[in-house]
Amino acid sequence: MKVIMTGGGTGGHIYPAIAIADKIMEKDPRAEILFVGTVHGLETNIVPANGYNIEFVTVQGLNRKNIFKNVDLPRKLLKGRREAKGIIENFRPDVVIGTGGYVSAPVIRSGAKFGAKIYIHEQNAFPGLTNRMSEKFAENVFLGFADAAKYFRQPEKHVLTGNPVRKEFFITEKEAARNDIRIDKDDFMVLSFGGSQGAGRINKAMMGVIESMNGMDGIQICLGTGSFYYDAIMDEFEERGVELSDNIHIMEYINDMEKYLAAADLVISRSGALTVAEVTVCGKPAIFIPSPIVTGNHQYYNAKAVVDKKGAVILEESLLSGEALAGQIGKFKNDRILLEEMSRASRSCAYTDAADVIYGYIKQ
Repeated sequence: MKVIMTGGGTGGHIYPAIAIADKIMEKDPRAEILFVGTVHGLETNIVPANGYNIEFVTVQGLNRKNIFKNVDLPRKLLKGRREAKGIIENFRPDVVIGTGGYVSAPVIRSGAKFGAKIYIHEQNAFPGLTNRMSEKFAENVFLGFADAAKYFRQPEKHVLTGNPVRKEFFITEKEAARNDIRIDKDDFMVLSFGGSQGAGRINKAMMGVIESMNGMDGIQICLGTGSFYYDAIMDEFEERGVELSDNIHIMEYINDMEKYLAAADLVISRSGALTVAEVTVCGKPAIFIPSPIVTGNHQYYNAKAVVDKKGAVILEESLLSGEALAGQIGKFKNDRILLEEMSRASRSCAYTDAADVIYGYIKQ
């Protein structure tokens, strides 16, 4: 079986594609898999790091805020279609699987014209435009959340699978993870990140938390800032004269997220679909801070699915501050029974066989 995986821009589109690809290779080691993305997306580094080949097409999304930035859009769309057609004709796939992002549109269209079977995976409770437009080409649309179905038009194609998560998140043990990342087994560990690209508001609030808990015994704070924010944060701490103690760990990007999630006692993060899937597979209590600027407020609904089962709490960005987060952290740190109850509730929200279900459909 020859498979093209297409989707990208952010980790939320890329990592589910990698999880599906990993499952295909596990079940069919003779399969050939090629990723197609954009040179401007995170897939440029993430896909090769996970052992897969990738080719690129030109793509540009519609800029709704500044229409003058769309001047070059028609030319880039035509160029992307030509590039996608060339990749499809050269690789000759049996199956094309799209996981969202503008880059997947020309690849899915070209794959359908070639005669490949098309499948789509939608991660969010509110689907992206590309996946909604691509539904007509698809054999099946795999849904990360049941609520997404109402935004599509062909319910007979829908399969509720949840979001596929790489196997490392299922098998990494807390004690081993803490040994690897050098966190004391008895310390209370807080893991905070803003998604694959970081989140300025979360970073700012976490800086307040770090200042208040810097050097505190029995607690470890791990913050993934995102590459855009890292230097500014470190410079600001230096300008303020804050000397970070050994219990503070600030990273530009968390490459081995499975270890940090396994090690954590509490997660503070955005609630993108993939983040929610990984957090719940690991059974971690979470403070979700939904991004208020995403389409259809989908991060709120992603988080609400876990909150409704008491596996997490939502903190609206409008209420976000270092003081508010520090208070929440203290509450959870001092109530281990609550943490254990939330952990069980979080894990009950996880779809543990998403990649297997998806493979079962595409192998037919």
